[in-house]
Amino acid sequence: MKAAFYTLGCKVNQYESQAMAQNLENHGFIITEHSDDADVYIINSCTVTAESDRKTRQAVRRFKKQHPESIVVLTGCMPQAFPEYGEKLDEADIVIGNKSNKMLHDYIVQYINGSGRIFAVEQHKTGDKFTGDTISSFRERTRASVKIEDGCNRFCSYCIIPYARGRVRSKPLDELKNEIALLEKNGFCEIVLVGINLSAYGTDCGKSIVDTVKLAASFEGIKRVRLGSLEPDHITDEIIAKLSKIPELCPQFHISLQSGCDNTLKRMNRHYDSAEYYKLCQKLRSAFDNTTITTDVMVGFPGETRDDFESSMEFVKRVGFEKVHVFPYSIRPGTPAARMTDQIEKSEKEKRAAEMTAAAEKIRKDFLNSQIGKTLEILVEEYHDGFAQGYTKNYTPVKIPCECDSLHGIIKTEITAVDSDFCIGKI
Repeated sequence: MKAAFYTLGCKVNQYESQAMAQNLENHGFIITEHSDDADVYIINSCTVTAESDRKTRQAVRRFKKQHPESIVVLTGCMPQAFPEYGEKLDEADIVIGNKSNKMLHDYIVQYINGSGRIFAVEQHKTGDKFTGDTISSFRERTRASVKIEDGCNRFCSYCIIPYARGRVRSKPLDELKNEIALLEKNGFCEIVLVGINLSAYGTDCGKSIVDTVKLAASFEGIKRVRLGSLEPDHITDEIIAKLSKIPELCPQFHISLQSGCDNTLKRMNRHYDSAEYYKLCQKLRSAFDNTTITTDVMVGFPGETRDDFESSMEFVKRVGFEKVHVFPYSIRPGTPAARMTDQIEKSEKEKRAAEMTAAAEKIRKDFLNSQIGKTLEILVEEYHDGFAQGYTKNYTPVKIPCECDSLHGIIKTEITAVDSDFCIGKI
């Protein structure tokens, strides 16, 4: 049988789709692209925003309409957080949640054997252990994301993820060691450690994120270790000092901000203020050479005045983030923010998002231009329109003119120009 995956959302979801795909392959399935004809279509959903839910519903209905004889499976965060949404999506023949991804093959077999529609969303519980299949490959040829943490204990006032993912759970180091060994054997030279609340790794077992970075860097074939999104209040001086001594660690830190306004941060139930965040950025830039700090910024949170928004935008400019993901606040039913009375109009949220994006793009352009003249190491990942493309250690995208497949691995490149969101390099 042929199976195809359609994945929405973060790198954790991408990792879990890879793990499910390998599990199905081990049972004799052939994994194909979702644009191809398949016997089973698996939609791995995201539920961070209402737009994510819309895309999930749209995908489920599209695949069933286009392939009425195929089995359509809905899994991921949307049915996990909102099982009633999944139950109403009649086009989905099988509805599970991210807690049950390991059971995907068994549910497909049950359906084929005539069980009828399957709805089996098992809720996360306090005390659950880290579970899930490991991977030995990844959809990218040179870089592999590895999930080392799941769940979140923070309960920010706008966020549904603690309900979609449960409490913090950390992957045991021996499992991580075996997984990275397989990825190294299969030719991957960069590992990206990812999680739902990545910097909380080890808080449930007496370890820390430093232990995982050291472990990944201990493999001879792993030349780079990169961290996924981090929470600022977990990155202590001790952790920074220890991480700075690991040369394989990439000096790129995606540290969630959400807002640069202290009034808004307090209403969001974030556990830091703008001054603490700014000091952290200074410490990271002092500890690592040519480091980049990227972030997420939400606009239009309930109660955000125009002054609050402008305060947040000025903070973004002050930090000088190398890249910013800007998005408008989206109501998530069941969260405290959804019950706040001072909601912002959609048109105003979109206006603020456009303003913040424009400010962030100017900073981004200045940063890319600052790389001209530097000699940097690029990990070549793909070829497109006469260029080899890849990233530096600080995750600057670079294009190098070359003949197809003539460059491989990590190469030294002089940055000579900037073209749109890419730096241009030469050997």
